[in-house]
Order: sequence, then structure tokens, then C-alpha cells
Amino acid sequence: MNDRPNEEAAAQTTLLAQSGVDVRVVVVGNGCRPEVVPPGALTVCLPENIGIPGGRNAGADALRDADDPADWLFFLDNDATFPCSDVLARLVAEAQGHPEAAYVQPRLTGPDDVTTPRRWVPRLRASRPDRPGTITTMTEGVVLVRREAFDAVGGWPAEFFLYHEGLQLAWQCWAAGWSGWYAAGIRMHHPLTSPTRHALFHRLAARNRIWVAYRNLPAPLVPLYLAVWTAITLARAVRTGGLSETLRGMREGWTSRHAQTRRPMSWRRVWRLTAAGRPPVI
Repeated sequence: MNDRPNEEAAAQTTLLAQSGVDVRVVVVGNGCRPEVVPPGALTVCLPENIGIPGGRNAGADALRDADDPADWLFFLDNDATFPCSDVLARLVAEAQGHPEAAYVQPRLTGPDDVTTPRRWVPRLRASRPDRPGTITTMTEGVVLVRREAFDAVGGWPAEFFLYHEGLQLAWQCWAAGWSGWYAAGIRMHHPLTSPTRHALFHRLAARNRIWVAYRNLPAPLVPLYLAVWTAITLARAVRTGGLSETLRGMREGWTSRHAQTRRPMSWRRVWRLTAAGRPPVI
């Protein structure tokens, strides 16, 4: 959106420095013409801001339309950077070593290469961000996705606009028989910011949580999942603010849930998620 020119330049510089892989770059302008574009990159200029997941889909589509789909897609937010030049090559190697994984998640840290907030650890037991393993969700802004799996499940949920699109994509992949892998030994850097800095956070996070449940869970689990997350979300909102917007998002999510395409996962997939350490009610 041309609102982070310095961060965008830093992200692209570290991306272009990656070695051991053939990198094709697509820069998506969400409601704008991108002003920071490296030589030879594809450029997508969307006439309006359609949200982060929709923008990512547009970039992936541009590669396909250019007859250059690539076997792997790496989604890079414009305020994230690669700390060294072998990150992409190592992530692909991890993916090749885990052929059951639709996506591989590096460990996201602050610029100090150490600090990892709990919300950036894509599994429970977040106190050990250095421990690799199978995961059932993802940190959306820095993730490697297998093109085959991405196309098979239909990509990111564009209607989410922002927040929880990674959980939706991860659950879609699991429902299709794939899994996810957390490559904790491979780091990416990101400023230590809070999601509440975005004005839409409280409303969209609450709304999309309901959509995720309605889309993916067997009917008996939907009220259980929503009860758990309603309690957690309201407790957080009372403590840190945003209660009115959270309630607005919950109301919006519930009243619009039937507009979402419902494809409940099988109980076998529920068991797989549970066996992987995250039953789909948490």
C-alpha cells in the first residue's frame, strides 16, 4: 500500500540476496501501484484494497498467468526480512524432508534474532519457540507453501480481509490430507509490533474466528470451539480494550456465517489435529 517504503525496500533487498534457489518476485499493490519494485519483478496493481489474503492470492495468480507457477510459494509481508541468505533454500530442504507438509513455517523473531512473542509460535506450549515439530496453524506473513497444496485447497480466504486467514488455510490443508511443519531452527525477522495497532483488529479477529469454526468444524464442535474462544476473547478485550468492536465482530460473524461455504472436516481429521497437539476447540 506504499505506506512502508523503507521496510519494503529492506524486505526486497534481503529477498533478492537469497541463494541456492531460483527466485521469482511478485509485488502486489493493494489498491495502488507499487512504488518499490525490484528489476524484473512481476507487478500486480489492484484497483482497491481487497485485504491481505486477497492480495496474496493475486500474487500467486500472477505467477500462474505468466506460465511460471513455481513449485513453492513464499509469502513475505513487507515489514519482514531475511536475516541471512540461505533461508529460502533451507526452508525448501525442510519441505522436501517432510513431504506430508503443505507448508513450512520458520521461527519469527524480532530484529534481535531472539525474541519470539507467544502469538508468533504456531502451536501450543509456546514457551519453547525453538522446538520444531508438526503444527496445525501458521504465521501468515512469512510462510513457505507447496504450490500443489495451495492450488488444491483454493488458496487464501480472500473474504477474511485480515486475521485468521492462516488458520483457515492450515485447516484446509489438513482437511485435504496434508499437515504443517515448524522449522524452528530457521529464523525470519519482524518488528516487535502488536496486532492491535490495526484499527480493524478487534472486529475482524472476532468475526473471522466464527467464520473459521463454521466453515471447518463438525457441527458438535462449533459451539464448543466458539464458547472457548468467546471466553478468551472477551477476557482479553476487557483487560486490554476493544470490547465494543469485539462484540460487533462477534455479531457480524454470527449473522453472516451462512454466507460462508461450509466444508466440515472429517472426524478423522479432527483426530489428526488432536494427535498433533492441538484439538480443534482451542
